Amino acid sequence: MKYMVTYDLMETIRNTNEWLGATARAMASYPATGLVAHPMFQVMSAWGDVTERSFARMVTKPGWNINSVVGSDGRDHIVSIETLLARPFGDLISFKVQGRERQKRQILLVAPMSGHYATLLRSTVTSLLPDADVYITDWHNARDIPVSKGKFDVEDYTRYLVDFMRHLGPDIHVIAVCQPAPLALAATACLAEEAPDEQPASLTLIGGPIDPDAAATEVTDFGRRVTMGMLEETMIQRVGFKHAGVGRKVYPGLLQLASFISMNADRHLQAFSNQILNIAKGEATDSDKHNRFYDEYLAVMDMTAEFYLSTVHRIFKERDIARNAFTIEGKPVDIGKITDVAVKIVEGEEDDISAPGQCLAALPLLTGLADSKKASHLEPGAGHYGIFAGKSWRNNIRPLVLDFIDANSRKPSPAKKIAAE
Repeated sequence: MKYMVTYDLMETIRNTNEWLGATARAMASYPATGLVAHPMFQVMSAWGDVTERSFARMVTKPGWNINSVVGSDGRDHIVSIETLLARPFGDLISFKVQGRERQKRQILLVAPMSGHYATLLRSTVTSLLPDADVYITDWHNARDIPVSKGKFDVEDYTRYLVDFMRHLGPDIHVIAVCQPAPLALAATACLAEEAPDEQPASLTLIGGPIDPDAAATEVTDFGRRVTMGMLEETMIQRVGFKHAGVGRKVYPGLLQLASFISMNADRHLQAFSNQILNIAKGEATDSDKHNRFYDEYLAVMDMTAEFYLSTVHRIFKERDIARNAFTIEGKPVDIGKITDVAVKIVEGEEDDISAPGQCLAALPLLTGLADSKKASHLEPGAGHYGIFAGKSWRNNIRPLVLDFIDANSRKPSPAKKIAAE
């Protein structure tokens, strides 16, 4: 019960700060304040605006806001989002481009389940849509999932990916970004053994912790330092009374956000200070760079406790994937069984989350795959975000990934249908 109280206390603090921001903005915006020629009121209003917006965004799932895409015919085509498979903890969704024929490139983006919504990959989707049919894993906020729906850990995540890949068919090209890279590799290995004819055509792993010990970062050091008992005691709480998942054990999004911000606290503090001054001087807009970034960055979701704890234990501490010792329900998953899936590794030279070498560790595990089907790319000067959504992705990495996909495409086949649950 104390964990429910803690969870609700965090939400109370968030709600109070949102209210304080709204109050400060309203009070400093009264017309009467114009009678006093003092910048305090502009700064107070700006502080309130930034504070209200920031704390409000923490509990709001961002929209995709991808309305249209320019086709090869030069016309704008409306984009609609369709759910292909609905599951309790995540859906497989499609960005359907109206009035456009099926594209040669079929791409499944595997979004991270690491505190942010799949919309974190919005710019990645936008950059791929003109040249491919794009699908993505849309993970759900654990606080909204009733306890009756059961557990969700790394094994369940992997089985979801297997089902999604089988549904889309063997001509799909999988791109896994960051956290899901090791589990996407495991899911592909599952298919290689269970249904070899249904393996994806290619697998691109971007900045993921295949072997966290290959290159130490603050994230991997934390995973090695703390014990599982400490994590469970300090990070896990029960969902409070406001949500459908009341009583479910989770790693709360607000707690995750505090960890994210603490890693680069000075940079975030400077960004918010600059935004307050910009608003006070009338130089900010609703859709400026700061708001576009932080509207997404501050929107966090709860993660099931079992997924978080099993990720730390099995991926970071025990290194199950790095040792090729991963199992699902006690059955070994042998990465060496992958023999017909081209694999490309993408890393950023300045990545401080999954440092260079962590993702590259996947290639030696692919003992059954010919060297001609293995590729890697290290992007100079790129940080973690840049390798899948920034300038480095747009200008350098995206063209390389599309070339890799084209070089390893198969003849299109009808997607198999798996009943939604």
